[in-house]
Amino acid sequence: MKVRRAALVLSAAALLFAYSDIAAVHAQSVMRTPNLNIQPRIPAINPTVTPRIDPNVAGRVVTGVDRGRPDVTMRATPRIGVTSTLPNARYSPNLSSACSYAYRASSGECQDKPVSSSDGGGAGKSVKNGKNGGVSRNTPLAALSPGAIPGEFVAEIDGSLSDAQADALARRYGLVRVESQNFPLIGATIGLFRITDRRPVEKVRSAFAGAAGVRSVQLNFRFLLQDQKTVLSEGDPAQYALAKLRLPQAHALASGANVTIAVIDSGIDERHPELMNAVADNFDALGSKEGPHVHGTGIAGAIVSHARLMGSAPQARILGIRAFGVAQNGAESTTFVILKALNYAALHGAQIINMSFAGPKDPLIERGINATAARDIVMVAASGNAGPKSPPLFPAANGNVIAVSATDAQDKLFAASNRGGHIAVAAPGVDIFLPAPDEKYQMSSGTSFSAAYVSGLVALMLERNPALKPGEVRAILIGTARDIGSPGRDDQFGAGEADAFAAVSAAGAAPAVPVAAASPPPATEKVSDPQQVPATRALNQPAAAMASEKSDVGEPNRPAAQ
Repeated sequence: MKVRRAALVLSAAALLFAYSDIAAVHAQSVMRTPNLNIQPRIPAINPTVTPRIDPNVAGRVVTGVDRGRPDVTMRATPRIGVTSTLPNARYSPNLSSACSYAYRASSGECQDKPVSSSDGGGAGKSVKNGKNGGVSRNTPLAALSPGAIPGEFVAEIDGSLSDAQADALARRYGLVRVESQNFPLIGATIGLFRITDRRPVEKVRSAFAGAAGVRSVQLNFRFLLQDQKTVLSEGDPAQYALAKLRLPQAHALASGANVTIAVIDSGIDERHPELMNAVADNFDALGSKEGPHVHGTGIAGAIVSHARLMGSAPQARILGIRAFGVAQNGAESTTFVILKALNYAALHGAQIINMSFAGPKDPLIERGINATAARDIVMVAASGNAGPKSPPLFPAANGNVIAVSATDAQDKLFAASNRGGHIAVAAPGVDIFLPAPDEKYQMSSGTSFSAAYVSGLVALMLERNPALKPGEVRAILIGTARDIGSPGRDDQFGAGEADAFAAVSAAGAAPAVPVAAASPPPATEKVSDPQQVPATRALNQPAAAMASEKSDVGEPNRPAAQ
């Protein structure tokens, strides 16, 4: 019995030892090669499944605002494939913020604009740079509603209505008439109306469009100036644009004397030394009291600088039209204001209109552009700074407008410059040295300044041959452009980089030059030094184009030159 008991004890001890050894081996195996399925720090979330959030986790990500704890800063939960917590810089425009292309910088960053909404144009909250959502790759571009002023629209109304009758009409539809005006340029009376409550814009627009005395109704679209960056600077660096455009040679033939260029832009500092005696007239389409603005001053400088710098047409007259007011991220304007600007320019002697802004296709602006072209006024516009993915922007994409893209000192396309079959020519627009308000200078980039150079170039052509029609001006610019990029015409540079000397020479050789045309300076005159160009202008003597203003107003529209 004792032996048997001892054997049982030994057997039990052996079994216990064996079990302990197995457990130890298993634990070591877990430590060496774990089989646990650990989720990564950034899980691949199925976008069709709503992620679950542990409410017990401190500092959890939530949506909305905790009204009970205003001291707590909340973060929005990212929606996979739609928004990002990263800033918009360096994004492709297709992946950038949900703003229309006219309001997107070359970096992909949204400028000032309303949130896209179903009411057709921004009747909603504004979103600040770098904090708004992006657009999915699969979001169709057409779904992005164009920027417009929230709660406003413009309508063509019966011109026989008195102000009191127009106000009564507006009140019947829950509107207030902000202002209305007769526009001889398009032969219509246009009113600006504002919704007095929170009804959807489209619903009100549809109802108002059916009212007696109302002929058409549309959104009051936004337009933005097309500059990319502005750096205040001192000194007088070399202006590479002069050599690229062959302006010194062209100025030996013409300098833009007695040619009036309307600049529809922000405010111009006409007291700047570069612009002294260059601004013949001013019109404030905004009715504001804003002072000079860096963009408008720079655009005027690209055209008529004549002190330390040299513009493309240093002797031209500027008709300064303030249509762009300071906004959160630059300067912006609207359908109604731009129409007022076009109307004023056409009726006050403008031979050329520079439009360094861009926006959506706008029926009323298109109507104004076409009517302006019928008066044989040359129009030049910036192609836009929305980049290669952008659809055509307006007014540059209108067939009656000369669209200009931007190049740099190496004849490469400005990265933000719009492309397309509507581009006529290119011109320097990167790191352009220009005047700024308060006798300062700036270094700026954008298709805005490319368009301004070409507007001045057209002034040289019209001084050389005042009989040129808009279609002839376009043909000469295209025919004399210096081919860059791919051989032949392309969507980046159009026909190539504008050549001022070749264009002015061709304009002088064109037929039908009237006897009364101003005689050009001697061909041997050197004007490469800005100080050699006279800075005085007889602004108290109206140009011939201005003298004919009254007779032009009542004339029926003539067909545009093709």
